[in-house]
Amino acid sequence: MTEKEKMLAGLPYDAWDDVLLSERMRAKAICHQFNLADPTKLDQRAEILKGLLCIKDHVNIEPNFFCDYGYNIELGSNFYSNHNLTILDVCKVTIGDNVLFGPNVMISTATHPLDPIERLSTEYGSPIFIGNNVWLGGNVSILPGVTIGDNCVIGAGSVVTRDIPESSVAVGNPCRVTKSI
Repeated sequence: MTEKEKMLAGLPYDAWDDVLLSERMRAKAICHQFNLADPTKLDQRAEILKGLLCIKDHVNIEPNFFCDYGYNIELGSNFYSNHNLTILDVCKVTIGDNVLFGPNVMISTATHPLDPIERLSTEYGSPIFIGNNVWLGGNVSILPGVTIGDNCVIGAGSVVTRDIPESSVAVGNPCRVTKSI
């Protein structure tokens, strides 16, 4: 398997592989272009994102936005993110329709081995799925392998380490369900 195939499969891979490094640099260049675009030109900003992400219609991301590859990010219709969204997309990130993110949201499919020697040369990831009609408050972190069901609200500052069932309000570090909607 190539390093990219290993990465996409969630297996340990070498992130400094030439192909992966080139793809990350391409994504960073597009993010840079997006982040410097005139904030009043929404159509221009949307076109820049279409060259990076898999998006439906009515997607609005406020700058600054950062990602690793872009091609692993799928955004549904009517997506809005406030400032400073970071998505580390070494594996697939799927986000449903009618989703809102507060400022400073971090979504990371990437993780590292616990063994310090292995950590020097490899990393791996696990996909993240966020359903429809979800609201993530400001400063929420979503960790690798998490699924958040439809109609959920994740409170500001939460660190989501495990799946959240649909129609739940969840808060805290680690994030826990506090009530059903």
